[in-house]
Amino acid sequence: MRKALLHAGCCVFASLAQAQPLGIHNEFGTAAALSPASVSGAHAGSRLMQQEGPGPLTLQAAIDRALSANATLSAAAREVNALDGAVMQGDLRPNPELGLLVEDVRSRSRNTTLQISQTIERGDKRAARVSVAERGRALAGSDFLALRTALRADVAAAFFSVLLAQEGVLIAEASLELAQRGSDVATRRVAAGKVSPVEQTRAKLAQAGASADLALARGELSAARSRLSTLWGNPQPRFERVVGDLDELPSLQPLPQLLERLESAPALQRAQIEIERRQALAGVERSRAVQDITLMAGVRRNEELGLDQVLFGVSIPLPVFDRNQGNVLEAVRRTEQSRDEFAALRVRLSSEISLAYERFGMSRALVQALRDDVLPGARSAFDAASKGFELGKFGFLDVLDAQRTLFQTRSGYLRALADMHRAAADIERLVGNPREQEQK
Repeated sequence: MRKALLHAGCCVFASLAQAQPLGIHNEFGTAAALSPASVSGAHAGSRLMQQEGPGPLTLQAAIDRALSANATLSAAAREVNALDGAVMQGDLRPNPELGLLVEDVRSRSRNTTLQISQTIERGDKRAARVSVAERGRALAGSDFLALRTALRADVAAAFFSVLLAQEGVLIAEASLELAQRGSDVATRRVAAGKVSPVEQTRAKLAQAGASADLALARGELSAARSRLSTLWGNPQPRFERVVGDLDELPSLQPLPQLLERLESAPALQRAQIEIERRQALAGVERSRAVQDITLMAGVRRNEELGLDQVLFGVSIPLPVFDRNQGNVLEAVRRTEQSRDEFAALRVRLSSEISLAYERFGMSRALVQALRDDVLPGARSAFDAASKGFELGKFGFLDVLDAQRTLFQTRSGYLRALADMHRAAADIERLVGNPREQEQK
């Protein structure tokens, strides 16, 4: 009986011997770089990079640290690697089935049937499954790249926030120093009987206000430092300060070139892969409309006759009612839906890039005007008012007014710088890294 069963099994699987297994290829180019070893290395880097040194921090060092230690980015890399299993599973054939049937419980008239069945898939079902799994993995890879691009933009924005907050502290310290000098001058002039004690009171109030502004600026700096270091998983920053040149203004490519790069934008690439994934899903549903064949082979032991009988069989469902037509229709229409979503996304991204580019241009022009024209004039007016007050030519109200104008101008300059860098970061999130650092 065992020999007969072996012969029958060989007949069933003879047709499978000629079939070549599908190759599992990773069509998403970055997945090779996202090997388990690289992900483990990223986690090792996370543990090391969280303990950043206490020295000054550059923008590139901050980006490198975040890319190496950001837990969300590492999780996205693991998602890409995990989907290798989905591709592997989609490439597997159905398992054979072994069945045993016993007819009659009496030993003399008992019929015992042992059979093995194998489903032969038709309609390229296995290739369709692999295609869907590969598109799913490519989609996860696209999400990883988009997250990486967004992280770079977030680090750049947070870095310049710290840089601007540092400048804000310096301005507040200078304001307090000037207020203290004014208070000292007012005190001496009151003691000499040259001005009313009211001038001294005003000077003390101005000094107290400058001291409060300094405390607020230091609080903003502390919060900005924490926001930056959190991007690499360290809520308690250790770096002393960030180093950068606020006078070196970034420039962007012209708007037409940025719009040309829109096709390579992470969001549009993901939408394109989603269209391909929907098409692959439609292919899966079409393959399911093709009925599979089940081959059966076995042996029956007839105890009453004392004979072993070889059995062969074939079964195939009859697609009379269910031809999977509903699922095919749904998959096709969802593919059309994804194409409409792609077109809508393209229009929305184009609008967002144009608006961010306009904000960047306006902020950059304002920064240049404040830096080159307004700030020097405000500084000159304050110096003249301070010297005139010391010489008794101006009252302290004139000094306060000139000081208020100077520091309001400086604050406006910092706000314009912040708006400019935020706009550049927004464009970077959309199209990648469009910055061209040039000395302006």
